[in-house]
Amino acid sequence: MTHLGLDVGSRTIVLVALRQGVLEGSVVLTTGINPLRRCKELLSGKTYGRLVVTGYGRHLVAPEVGGTVISEIRAYAVGARKLYPDCQTVIDIGGQDSKLISLSIGGEVQKFEMNDRCAAGTGKFLEIMANTLEVDIGDLGTLALGASKAININSLCTVFAESEVVSLIAKGEESSNIALALHEAIANRIASMARRVGVKDRVVFAGGAALNPCLHQLLSQKLRVEITVPDNPQTLGAFGAALIAEGSDV
Repeated sequence: MTHLGLDVGSRTIVLVALRQGVLEGSVVLTTGINPLRRCKELLSGKTYGRLVVTGYGRHLVAPEVGGTVISEIRAYAVGARKLYPDCQTVIDIGGQDSKLISLSIGGEVQKFEMNDRCAAGTGKFLEIMANTLEVDIGDLGTLALGASKAININSLCTVFAESEVVSLIAKGEESSNIALALHEAIANRIASMARRVGVKDRVVFAGGAALNPCLHQLLSQKLRVEITVPDNPQTLGAFGAALIAEGSDV
């Protein structure tokens, strides 16, 4: 029997299908303005046993599609631990929030910290800044790695940081240098959260921002650890939810 994990995020919706612990398939879609309708369309015509829903919109979607709700913290912990049995720290930078999770040797959540009150340190911050720099969000990390010098962005507030970026552009500063400064600001924020939670090997970096090579590099440097990025970091939460759905998370 196939079991499903559904991660309803602010920027993307991810569906993962498992059969006896083996991945049958995954789908990543833009959330859009009607996530419930998109989820119903995604599930339409599918035959499955149990459905577990996680993510930002889990409480909206789960009652309407007959799913069981679990927290993102648990979903990411289970998914990371299944892929990497020695994982003890999970970093997730999503569109709406960022999370740091510390796991015990046995894989239980010991401590976590979440930033969901401010866009700083999230994918939304990067998206806004990419638009300001007129760069595709997927190219922002590569642009930053080409910086010729280090400069500072003094504010972590998205509104004020955007004003700083506009001012730097007006002064003729190179886009690559501005991009690096923005990544440094986010990496410093995430590193501070990680230190409060406690960083232990192995560190797994998930979420859409894990695809950003500059963030990956900066976080590794600031935390002084080798950071592992799964092949499909955006699907980790849905994968964990699917594992819980079929009961193979133990």
